[in-house]
Amino acid sequence: MSARLSVDVRVRRRDVVVAADIVVEPGEVLAVMGPSGAGKSTLLEAVAGLVPLEAGSVRVDDETVASPGHRVAPQRRGIVLLRQDPCLFPHLSARENVAFGLRSRGEPARRARAVADGWLERVGLAGSAGQHPRALSGGQQQRVALARALAAGPRVILLDEPFTALDPATAASLRTMLAEQVRAAGTTAVLVSHDALDAAAAADRLVVLESGTVTQRGTVREVLRAPTTAFGAAIAGLNRVEGRSHGGRWTAGGIVLDRAGDEASAAAALFRPGEVIVHPLPPQARDTAATADGGDHVSWEARVVRLEPTVGGVRVFVDGPALVVDLPVDRAADLRPGDSIRLSLPTAAVVWA
Repeated sequence: MSARLSVDVRVRRRDVVVAADIVVEPGEVLAVMGPSGAGKSTLLEAVAGLVPLEAGSVRVDDETVASPGHRVAPQRRGIVLLRQDPCLFPHLSARENVAFGLRSRGEPARRARAVADGWLERVGLAGSAGQHPRALSGGQQQRVALARALAAGPRVILLDEPFTALDPATAASLRTMLAEQVRAAGTTAVLVSHDALDAAAAADRLVVLESGTVTQRGTVREVLRAPTTAFGAAIAGLNRVEGRSHGGRWTAGGIVLDRAGDEASAAAALFRPGEVIVHPLPPQARDTAATADGGDHVSWEARVVRLEPTVGGVRVFVDGPALVVDLPVDRAADLRPGDSIRLSLPTAAVVWA
Protein backbone atom coordinates (compact mmCIF):
# COMPACT_ATOMS: atom_id res chain seq x y z
CA MET A 1 0.00 0.00 0.00
CA SER A 2 1.69 3.20 -1.14
CA ALA A 3 1.61 6.45 0.79
CA ARG A 4 2.63 10.09 0.47
CA LEU A 5 5.93 10.77 2.23
CA SER A 6 6.53 14.35 3.42
CA VAL A 7 9.91 15.14 4.97
CA ASP A 8 11.01 18.55 6.30
CA VAL A 9 13.78 17.98 8.81
CA ARG A 10 16.90 19.28 10.46
CA VAL A 11 19.09 16.53 11.84
CA ARG A 12 22.68 16.35 13.04
CA ARG A 13 24.85 13.25 12.98
CA ARG A 14 28.52 13.55 13.89
CA ASP A 15 29.79 16.45 11.71
CA VAL A 16 26.91 16.32 9.20
CA VAL A 17 23.94 18.67 9.48
CA VAL A 18 21.06 17.95 7.14
CA ALA A 19 18.34 20.57 6.68
CA ALA A 20 16.27 19.27 3.80
CA ASP A 21 12.73 18.85 2.58
CA ILE A 22 11.39 16.27 0.14
CA VAL A 23 7.94 15.09 -0.89
CA VAL A 24 7.38 11.71 -2.55
CA GLU A 25 3.95 11.05 -3.99
CA PRO A 26 2.19 7.68 -3.55
CA GLY A 27 3.82 5.01 -5.72
CA GLU A 28 6.59 7.35 -6.87
CA VAL A 29 10.32 6.56 -6.88
CA LEU A 30 12.50 9.52 -5.85
CA ALA A 31 16.28 9.34 -6.33
CA VAL A 32 18.60 11.30 -4.03
CA MET A 33 22.14 11.97 -5.24
CA GLY A 34 24.99 13.97 -3.77
CA PRO A 35 28.73 13.88 -3.11
CA SER A 36 30.22 11.82 -0.29
CA GLY A 37 29.43 13.39 3.06
CA ALA A 38 26.43 15.31 1.75
CA GLY A 39 24.11 13.66 4.27
CA LYS A 40 22.19 11.26 2.02
CA SER A 41 22.34 8.29 4.40
CA THR A 42 21.65 10.56 7.37
CA LEU A 43 18.49 11.79 5.64
CA LEU A 44 17.28 8.22 5.11
CA GLU A 45 18.08 7.28 8.69
CA ALA A 46 16.08 10.30 9.91
CA VAL A 47 13.10 9.17 7.83
CA ALA A 48 13.50 5.62 9.16
CA GLY A 49 13.53 6.89 12.74
CA LEU A 50 17.11 5.84 13.48
CA VAL A 51 18.40 9.32 14.38
CA PRO A 52 16.53 12.00 16.34
CA LEU A 53 15.32 15.21 14.70
CA GLU A 54 16.47 18.63 15.87
CA ALA A 55 13.52 20.22 14.08
CA GLY A 56 10.80 19.45 11.56
CA SER A 57 8.85 16.27 10.97
CA VAL A 58 8.41 13.12 8.90
CA ARG A 59 4.85 12.40 7.78
CA VAL A 60 3.40 9.34 6.06
CA ASP A 61 0.05 10.35 4.60
CA ASP A 62 -1.61 12.30 7.43
CA GLU A 63 0.35 10.69 10.26
CA THR A 64 3.40 12.30 11.84
CA VAL A 65 5.82 9.42 12.42
CA ALA A 66 8.76 11.50 13.65
CA SER A 67 9.28 14.93 15.21
CA PRO A 68 11.68 16.28 17.86
CA GLY A 69 11.33 14.10 20.94
CA HIS A 70 8.71 11.86 19.30
CA ARG A 71 9.09 8.77 17.10
CA VAL A 72 6.36 6.29 16.25
CA ALA A 73 7.23 2.66 16.99
CA PRO A 74 8.86 0.91 13.97
CA GLN A 75 6.04 -1.60 13.53
CA ARG A 76 3.55 1.26 13.07
CA ARG A 77 5.65 3.38 10.76
CA GLY A 78 5.29 1.25 7.64
CA ILE A 79 8.79 2.30 6.52
CA VAL A 80 11.53 -0.18 5.57
CA LEU A 81 15.22 0.72 5.13
CA LEU A 82 17.34 -1.46 2.82
CA ARG A 83 21.09 -0.82 3.01
CA GLN A 84 24.09 -1.93 0.94
CA ASP A 85 24.49 -4.90 3.30
CA PRO A 86 21.48 -7.22 2.76
CA CYS A 87 21.58 -8.12 6.50
CA LEU A 88 20.07 -11.56 5.91
CA PHE A 89 19.76 -14.01 8.80
CA PRO A 90 22.55 -16.53 8.08
CA HIS A 91 20.76 -19.43 9.79
CA LEU A 92 17.56 -19.00 7.73
CA SER A 93 16.89 -20.04 4.14
CA ALA A 94 16.00 -17.46 1.50
CA ARG A 95 12.33 -18.43 1.93
CA GLU A 96 12.44 -18.03 5.70
CA ASN A 97 14.30 -14.72 5.41
CA VAL A 98 11.60 -13.30 3.15
CA ALA A 99 8.84 -14.73 5.35
CA PHE A 100 10.36 -13.32 8.54
CA GLY A 101 8.57 -9.97 8.48
CA LEU A 102 5.21 -11.60 7.81
CA ARG A 103 5.73 -14.16 10.58
CA SER A 104 6.65 -11.32 12.96
CA ARG A 105 3.27 -9.73 12.25
CA GLY A 106 1.45 -12.93 13.12
CA GLU A 107 0.89 -14.41 9.65
CA PRO A 108 0.50 -18.22 9.72
CA ALA A 109 3.68 -20.01 8.67
CA ARG A 110 2.13 -21.61 5.58
CA ARG A 111 0.71 -18.31 4.33
CA ALA A 112 3.97 -16.43 5.01
CA ARG A 113 6.03 -19.02 3.14
CA ALA A 114 3.65 -18.96 0.16
CA VAL A 115 3.97 -15.16 -0.05
CA ALA A 116 7.74 -15.49 0.28
CA ASP A 117 7.91 -17.99 -2.57
CA GLY A 118 5.88 -15.61 -4.73
CA TRP A 119 8.29 -12.75 -4.10
CA LEU A 120 11.35 -14.92 -4.69
CA GLU A 121 9.89 -15.87 -8.04
CA ARG A 122 9.34 -12.18 -8.88
CA VAL A 123 12.98 -11.35 -8.20
CA GLY A 124 14.24 -14.32 -10.21
CA LEU A 125 15.13 -16.70 -7.35
CA ALA A 126 12.36 -19.27 -7.55
CA GLY A 127 14.90 -22.10 -7.51
CA SER A 128 16.86 -20.76 -4.53
CA ALA A 129 14.15 -20.63 -1.86
CA GLY A 130 15.74 -23.37 0.24
CA GLN A 131 19.30 -22.05 0.08
CA HIS A 132 21.00 -20.20 2.92
CA PRO A 133 22.74 -16.82 2.37
CA ARG A 134 26.22 -18.36 2.37
CA ALA A 135 25.29 -20.30 -0.78
CA LEU A 136 24.09 -17.17 -2.62
CA SER A 137 26.08 -14.56 -4.53
CA GLY A 138 26.08 -10.92 -3.46
CA GLY A 139 23.55 -10.06 -6.14
CA GLN A 140 21.30 -12.93 -5.13
CA GLN A 141 21.46 -11.87 -1.48
CA GLN A 142 20.44 -8.35 -2.44
CA ARG A 143 17.47 -9.79 -4.38
CA VAL A 144 16.41 -11.74 -1.28
CA ALA A 145 16.70 -8.57 0.82
CA LEU A 146 14.51 -6.64 -1.62
CA ALA A 147 11.96 -9.46 -1.71
CA ARG A 148 11.91 -9.49 2.10
CA ALA A 149 11.38 -5.71 2.21
CA LEU A 150 8.55 -5.71 -0.33
CA ALA A 151 6.87 -8.85 1.05
CA ALA A 152 6.27 -6.95 4.30
CA GLY A 153 3.99 -4.58 2.37
CA PRO A 154 5.65 -1.32 3.49
CA ARG A 155 4.06 2.02 2.79
CA VAL A 156 7.52 3.46 2.09
CA ILE A 157 10.80 1.72 1.19
CA LEU A 158 14.16 3.48 1.59
CA LEU A 159 17.09 2.13 -0.44
CA ASP A 160 20.58 3.28 0.58
CA GLU A 161 22.93 2.63 -2.38
CA PRO A 162 21.82 -0.99 -2.76
CA PHE A 163 24.02 -1.67 -5.83
CA THR A 164 27.36 -0.19 -4.69
CA ALA A 165 29.01 -3.49 -3.74
CA LEU A 166 27.92 -5.32 -6.89
CA ASP A 167 29.68 -5.82 -10.21
CA PRO A 168 28.34 -3.74 -13.15
CA ALA A 169 26.44 -6.60 -14.83
CA THR A 170 24.71 -7.65 -11.60
CA ALA A 171 23.94 -4.02 -10.73
CA ALA A 172 22.37 -3.46 -14.16
CA SER A 173 20.06 -6.47 -13.84
CA LEU A 174 19.08 -5.54 -10.27
CA ARG A 175 18.43 -1.93 -11.30
CA THR A 176 15.88 -3.09 -13.86
CA MET A 177 14.34 -5.58 -11.46
CA LEU A 178 14.09 -2.98 -8.70
CA ALA A 179 12.22 -0.52 -10.91
CA GLU A 180 9.82 -3.22 -12.07
CA GLN A 181 9.09 -4.73 -8.63
CA VAL A 182 8.80 -1.48 -6.67
CA ARG A 183 6.34 -0.15 -9.21
CA ALA A 184 4.47 -3.47 -9.39
CA ALA A 185 4.06 -3.37 -5.62
CA GLY A 186 2.91 0.26 -5.80
CA THR A 187 5.36 1.14 -3.03
CA THR A 188 6.56 4.70 -2.48
CA ALA A 189 10.36 4.62 -2.63
CA VAL A 190 13.40 6.80 -1.96
CA LEU A 191 16.61 5.60 -3.64
CA VAL A 192 19.96 7.04 -2.57
CA SER A 193 22.64 6.46 -5.19
CA HIS A 194 25.93 7.78 -6.54
CA ASP A 195 25.20 6.53 -10.07
CA ALA A 196 23.07 8.56 -12.50
CA LEU A 197 22.11 5.29 -14.22
CA ASP A 198 20.19 4.28 -11.09
CA ALA A 199 18.17 7.49 -11.24
CA ALA A 200 17.61 7.30 -14.98
CA ALA A 201 16.52 3.64 -14.91
CA ALA A 202 14.49 3.52 -11.72
CA ALA A 203 13.35 6.97 -10.60
CA ASP A 204 10.58 9.38 -11.53
CA ARG A 205 12.20 12.43 -9.94
CA LEU A 206 15.68 13.38 -8.74
CA VAL A 207 16.85 15.47 -5.78
CA VAL A 208 20.46 16.67 -5.51
CA LEU A 209 21.71 16.99 -1.92
CA GLU A 210 24.93 18.93 -1.22
CA SER A 211 26.29 19.79 2.22
CA GLY A 212 22.98 18.71 3.75
CA THR A 213 20.88 21.03 1.58
CA VAL A 214 18.75 20.36 -1.50
CA THR A 215 20.38 22.25 -4.38
CA GLN A 216 18.18 21.02 -7.23
CA ARG A 217 15.04 18.98 -7.76
CA GLY A 218 12.86 17.98 -10.69
CA THR A 219 12.26 15.11 -13.06
CA VAL A 220 15.35 13.03 -13.77
CA ARG A 221 15.45 14.42 -17.31
CA GLU A 222 15.18 18.04 -16.15
CA VAL A 223 17.97 17.76 -13.60
CA LEU A 224 20.38 15.87 -15.85
CA ARG A 225 19.76 18.15 -18.84
CA ALA A 226 20.19 21.43 -16.95
CA PRO A 227 22.26 20.91 -13.78
CA THR A 228 22.59 23.99 -11.59
CA THR A 229 25.75 23.01 -9.68
CA ALA A 230 29.13 21.54 -10.51
CA PHE A 231 28.20 18.25 -8.83
CA GLY A 232 24.94 18.06 -10.77
CA ALA A 233 26.89 18.60 -13.96
CA ALA A 234 29.36 15.87 -13.02
CA ILE A 235 26.65 13.23 -12.51
CA ALA A 236 25.07 14.33 -15.80
CA GLY A 237 28.40 13.85 -17.58
CA LEU A 238 28.79 17.56 -18.33
CA ASN A 239 31.21 20.38 -17.67
CA ARG A 240 29.60 23.36 -15.98
CA VAL A 241 31.84 26.41 -16.19
CA GLU A 242 30.78 29.57 -14.39
CA GLY A 243 31.59 32.82 -16.19
CA ARG A 244 30.39 36.37 -16.71
CA SER A 245 28.77 38.06 -19.70
CA HIS A 246 29.37 41.69 -20.54
CA GLY A 247 29.23 43.65 -23.76
CA GLY A 248 28.23 40.63 -25.80
CA ARG A 249 31.14 38.48 -24.62
CA TRP A 250 31.30 35.71 -22.02
CA THR A 251 34.56 34.98 -20.20
CA ALA A 252 35.74 32.29 -17.80
CA GLY A 253 39.48 31.99 -17.25
CA GLY A 254 41.04 31.77 -20.71
CA ILE A 255 37.74 31.04 -22.51
CA VAL A 256 36.08 33.91 -24.36
CA LEU A 257 32.82 33.35 -26.25
CA ASP A 258 30.44 35.64 -28.08
CA ARG A 259 27.09 35.86 -26.33
CA ALA A 260 24.15 38.04 -27.31
CA GLY A 261 23.13 40.78 -24.88
CA ASP A 262 25.06 43.72 -23.48
CA GLU A 263 23.91 43.52 -19.87
CA ALA A 264 26.49 42.30 -17.40
CA SER A 265 25.35 39.00 -15.92
CA ALA A 266 26.64 35.72 -14.58
CA ALA A 267 26.12 32.65 -16.74
CA ALA A 268 27.29 29.06 -16.92
CA ALA A 269 28.37 27.18 -20.03
CA LEU A 270 27.45 23.48 -20.22
CA PHE A 271 29.27 21.12 -22.58
CA ARG A 272 30.34 17.48 -22.68
CA PRO A 273 33.93 16.44 -21.87
CA GLY A 274 34.12 14.57 -25.17
CA GLU A 275 33.44 17.77 -27.15
CA VAL A 276 36.74 19.33 -26.05
CA ILE A 277 39.74 18.80 -28.36
CA VAL A 278 43.28 18.64 -26.93
CA HIS A 279 46.28 20.04 -28.81
CA PRO A 280 49.70 19.47 -27.19
CA LEU A 281 51.47 22.82 -26.90
CA PRO A 282 55.21 23.03 -27.75
CA PRO A 283 57.11 25.09 -25.16
CA GLN A 284 58.23 27.65 -27.73
CA ALA A 285 54.65 28.21 -28.95
CA ARG A 286 52.93 28.92 -25.66
CA ASP A 287 50.40 31.72 -25.81
CA THR A 288 47.81 32.28 -23.13
CA ALA A 289 45.39 34.22 -25.32
CA ALA A 290 42.12 32.61 -26.34
CA THR A 291 41.38 32.59 -30.04
CA ALA A 292 38.31 31.95 -32.16
CA ASP A 293 38.17 30.33 -35.57
CA GLY A 294 35.52 32.16 -37.51
CA GLY A 295 33.16 31.89 -34.54
CA ASP A 296 32.90 28.10 -34.99
CA HIS A 297 35.47 27.17 -32.31
CA VAL A 298 37.13 28.80 -29.36
CA SER A 299 40.56 27.77 -28.12
CA TRP A 300 42.57 28.55 -25.00
CA GLU A 301 45.60 27.39 -23.04
CA ALA A 302 45.11 25.16 -19.98
CA ARG A 303 47.25 23.20 -17.53
CA VAL A 304 46.86 19.48 -16.82
CA VAL A 305 46.04 18.89 -13.13
CA ARG A 306 45.62 15.11 -13.06
CA LEU A 307 44.54 12.11 -15.13
CA GLU A 308 42.13 9.36 -14.12
CA PRO A 309 41.28 6.13 -15.97
CA THR A 310 37.71 5.59 -17.13
CA VAL A 311 35.92 2.65 -18.71
CA GLY A 312 36.42 4.11 -22.18
CA GLY A 313 39.75 5.88 -21.84
CA VAL A 314 41.20 8.68 -19.70
CA ARG A 315 39.60 11.69 -18.03
CA VAL A 316 41.92 14.70 -17.99
CA PHE A 317 41.35 17.35 -15.29
CA VAL A 318 42.60 20.81 -16.26
CA ASP A 319 42.49 24.33 -14.90
CA GLY A 320 42.23 27.70 -16.60
CA PRO A 321 39.21 27.31 -15.97
CA ALA A 322 38.62 24.00 -14.16
CA LEU A 323 36.95 21.36 -16.34
CA VAL A 324 37.42 17.79 -17.57
CA VAL A 325 38.23 16.34 -20.98
CA ASP A 326 37.67 12.74 -22.08
CA LEU A 327 40.33 11.19 -24.31
CA PRO A 328 41.16 7.74 -25.71
CA VAL A 329 44.10 6.11 -23.94
CA ASP A 330 46.47 6.61 -26.88
CA ARG A 331 45.69 10.36 -27.05
CA ALA A 332 46.40 10.80 -23.35
CA ALA A 333 49.57 8.69 -23.22
CA ASP A 334 51.95 11.67 -23.51
CA LEU A 335 50.14 13.96 -21.05
CA ARG A 336 51.52 14.57 -17.56
CA PRO A 337 50.30 16.69 -14.63
CA GLY A 338 51.67 20.21 -15.04
CA ASP A 339 51.76 20.08 -18.86
CA SER A 340 50.50 23.09 -20.77
CA ILE A 341 48.05 22.20 -23.53
CA ARG A 342 45.74 24.04 -25.88
CA LEU A 343 42.06 23.14 -25.83
CA SER A 344 39.43 23.93 -28.42
CA LEU A 345 35.66 23.65 -28.28
CA PRO A 346 32.99 24.00 -31.00
CA THR A 347 30.81 26.93 -29.99
CA ALA A 348 27.76 24.93 -31.15
CA ALA A 349 28.47 22.40 -28.34
CA VAL A 350 27.80 24.99 -25.61
CA VAL A 351 24.43 25.22 -23.86
CA TRP A 352 23.85 28.20 -21.57
CA ALA A 353 22.39 27.84 -18.09
